[in-house]
Amino acid sequence: MYIAREIEQTVDEMLHQFKVVLVTGVRQVGKTTVLQEHLAGRFSYVSMENPSDYDQALSDSALFFQMNDLPLIIDEVQRVPSLFQATKWIVDQSQEKGRIVLIGSQTYELMRGVSESLAGRIGILEISGLSLREIVGLPRGPRRYVPAKLKKDDIAVPDGFDLWATIQRGSMPELIATDMPWDRFWSSYVRAYLERDVRSLVNLRDERKFYNFMIASAARSGQLYNVSSIANDIDVDYKTMQAWTSILQASGIVRPLYPFWPNTGKQLTKTPKIYFMDTGLVCHLTRWNTPEQLRNGAVAGHVFETFVVSEVLKSYMNAGRSLRGVWFYRDSKKRKIDLVIQDGRVLHPVEIKTGATIKKDAVKNLSCLEGMTDYEVGFGHVICQTQEPYLLVPNVEAVPVWAI
Repeated sequence: MYIAREIEQTVDEMLHQFKVVLVTGVRQVGKTTVLQEHLAGRFSYVSMENPSDYDQALSDSALFFQMNDLPLIIDEVQRVPSLFQATKWIVDQSQEKGRIVLIGSQTYELMRGVSESLAGRIGILEISGLSLREIVGLPRGPRRYVPAKLKKDDIAVPDGFDLWATIQRGSMPELIATDMPWDRFWSSYVRAYLERDVRSLVNLRDERKFYNFMIASAARSGQLYNVSSIANDIDVDYKTMQAWTSILQASGIVRPLYPFWPNTGKQLTKTPKIYFMDTGLVCHLTRWNTPEQLRNGAVAGHVFETFVVSEVLKSYMNAGRSLRGVWFYRDSKKRKIDLVIQDGRVLHPVEIKTGATIKKDAVKNLSCLEGMTDYEVGFGHVICQTQEPYLLVPNVEAVPVWAI
């Protein structure tokens, strides 16, 4: 069963803007499926996982392009680095846009090949797991999340939908579209990630320690990321921790969120937060095996926040927009705001709460943004489990997760 993806429209837009489009993303998020489905009949397809295609591209990349008509999708392109230079030569022979689509995992090798050979010719899109709107079959086209006042009719909450089951199971297409057992999927996923992705990036001497590092990081998703603390917990040195954290980021497993840092002279924290992009993986690594355990457990707040932040980031990724406008706030007085969405010179504060009924004191820290030079404070949201939006104060509304 194919699930329509919001990124499809963005792919079409970028095909009209760039000679080459690269679609990246973590393992099994549906990169190949969405492009084969959406571009069916318009593009030919080859994969570097196919031994004959791989051998032909590796031995003579110029001949490879002579043997495959354009427009063309090339999957797992990072396996043959010489294809980047050959792609550059091919697309430079014409001014035509959108002739080649590349698919690859987000690795150092892939991005280095792109930056060295295809700068100025390529548009890059990163695809994530399914968004909540995609899961329930209500994709409304790509749009980046910016808080605004909502009406009841703007929110479509499916009857009987179990939000916590979705949070605990995760957003991978195979888990949503099939009855694949949850633990079997994630166990296989982690094993493949360690054996293929991680080993391709680093000489991993102790696979068990890296696995423990993933568990320790998952337990801190949605929290300030103290590298030294995790290093002590799993008994590795600080440099190793930095390298391993970079691997999780480069492969798209986690996203760092940085504190908003205006030039105001305030002493704000510089320590980032870390967020896993799939709460199903967080639950697997930290052993929250059922939605009921998770909903009633001690980490419900952090996992709910991780889910909401990942949904916000997905909205930007699906629209092909930079994530640099998504921040958090925390100052020297430990006043904090979960998210600050920057839209030009306007700052939109966002709090994240697990409850359905939100009191006005939930927005008491939002005034921290007022008085910042050259910025104004825009409309704010408290994202929670309410079924309908309602105003808390004149410029802040409590909204359901469906508003993202």
